[in-house]
Amino acid sequence: MRRLRRLLQRLLVFLLGVVTVWLIVFVIFDTVDRRLPWVIALAVTYGLAAYVVLPRAIRIGLRILQRGRVPSYTLTGDGLPGDPVNIALIGTERQLCDAFARMGWSRADPLNLKSSIRMAQAFVMNKTYPNAPFSTLYLFGRGQDLGFQLPIDNSPRKRHHVRFWGRPTARAELAIDTPGFWLDSDRPSPDEEVLWVGAATKDTGFSLTRLSFQITHATDDDTNKERDFLVGELTRHGVITNLQSQLSGERLEVGKVNKYVTDGEIAVADLRA
Repeated sequence: MRRLRRLLQRLLVFLLGVVTVWLIVFVIFDTVDRRLPWVIALAVTYGLAAYVVLPRAIRIGLRILQRGRVPSYTLTGDGLPGDPVNIALIGTERQLCDAFARMGWSRADPLNLKSSIRMAQAFVMNKTYPNAPFSTLYLFGRGQDLGFQLPIDNSPRKRHHVRFWGRPTARAELAIDTPGFWLDSDRPSPDEEVLWVGAATKDTGFSLTRLSFQITHATDDDTNKERDFLVGELTRHGVITNLQSQLSGERLEVGKVNKYVTDGEIAVADLRA
């Protein structure tokens, strides 16, 4: 049964690939080619394929292969593997925010033009920005719901930080083995008890992304160490209970954006009232 299910998943991914190629070649390029010179049409097709169509197709394919499992990693905006999932906390949004406030961590500002400009200024001039925004990573088909950070040496270039995506525990208990659990992108309401799936990493300085050469933070490879640091802080401040470890659904063997060392374990705990 498991082999049959896996075969069906791969068949769906194959069909998705066929449809994607057909859309790029016979719809996008054909339409643009009738209106523009072929060189410009080719460039426009490449832009739409590389930055619009393919990233979404990759995310859908990865969701199909990961369905019914605790995910091993988040996704970048172009559908490639991002930060590993390494922590999960259970409680309301208020409990989560209170826990990190008690530890002295700051909630990240939303990523927009204003916060991006302020972050760039702080990064270049090495000025403190405790609420600096995070780049967007994806889980459950959406960007992170909440993010928290702790600057290192009051520098915007180095920080402990964690992103969280919430799934209501009522729905999680009933639907964790169904595709709908992982494909449902609805955000939880503030008063619901939530399974907060998180990815904790440590920024260590300045870097460029490997694919687009955008300015970004360099990250520490050892996400196990960062997970253990965060769990230690949560425990030391008495904001969690019932701590346990759980293996993720699949380990990420290769990475094309960031390379991480991970043992594939997720720390799971309840938030204290």
